[in-house]
Order: sequence, then C-alpha cells, then structure tokens
Amino acid sequence: MARLILLNKPYDMLSQFTDESGRDTLASCISEPGFYPAGRLDRDSEGLLLLTDCGKLQQKISDPRHKMGKVYWAQVEGVISEIALRALAEGVVLNDGRTRPARARLLPEPQVWPRNPPIRERRNIPTSWVELTLFEGRNRQVRRMTAAVGFPTLRLIRHSIGPWSLGTLQPGESSLIEV
Repeated sequence: MARLILLNKPYDMLSQFTDESGRDTLASCISEPGFYPAGRLDRDSEGLLLLTDCGKLQQKISDPRHKMGKVYWAQVEGVISEIALRALAEGVVLNDGRTRPARARLLPEPQVWPRNPPIRERRNIPTSWVELTLFEGRNRQVRRMTAAVGFPTLRLIRHSIGPWSLGTLQPGESSLIEV
C-alpha cells in the first residue's frame, strides 16, 4: 500500500526539501520521512502538491502518458473572452511547440484564501478566473498559455490532480492518505 500526502503548497515556497539560499521549502510543512514530490509547482504558484513514498505512484502521477488531468485556477488580467477560451482549449503555440488540447472555462470567482502578498491590482483593469485542465506538464505552461492569448496570469492555484483535490486544505496544511 502506497502513502500519499496532499499538500496545499503556499505561495513563495519551493517544491523541494532543501535550499542553500534559505528560501522556504517543503521541510517547513512536511516532517514525514521518505516522501518525495510527484511533480513540481513553481515557487510563485499555490495549491495541490502530491508527495508519495512509492516510486511507481510517483511515476504514474508525473508521467503525461498516464493522462492524469491537472486542474488549475488562474486569475488573469482582464475579462477573458470566448475566443481566448477556445484557443486555450484547442492548444496554443508556444516557443516549445503547440500545447495539447485542454479543457478551458470561465470560472466564477472561487472562494479561496487570501494570498500573501496580494496580487497587483489595477483600478481600471478587472480580473477574471479561468479553469484549465491540462494533460501535459511543460514548464510554467499555464502562465505561458494565458499570456499567449492576451490574458496574463496574476495568480495560479492548482486545484486537483487526477482524483485528488485540495478539498478544505488551507495553505501549509496537508493530509496523509493510503492509496
């Protein structure tokens, strides 16, 4: 039986256990030995990070061949258009090639924790939320995709990976389950 830790990774935390520069790492939230991240989440992104003590499960979660969808909530600058949502769903051309088709929809503003520090607000420029489900994992992919369609990401939260989601976990909180 494999064990899995679901962590709500806070903003400004590295997805690793050590850092020579003294930045905040997973060690401040996870004390259980023998667990390793199944994938990464950028320092400036928040939300679900899975850690496991099982190499096979880590591979299954991380490898795009298993088509385990990852759901992201992106707060973008501006009110996103249907044209932009359609482009995100069909795949966007980035400098490393076209992205795979994704699910993209306008998301009513989710009830999420406040970010510290808050996103930059511009009085005359509204924001909107987009839910993107990706089946691949390129570096900074969501941010690059939304920028490519003209709506830069201001805040990014990973809500779920496959069957696992944040649920009620607050930033820095985790839950240990057996799978």
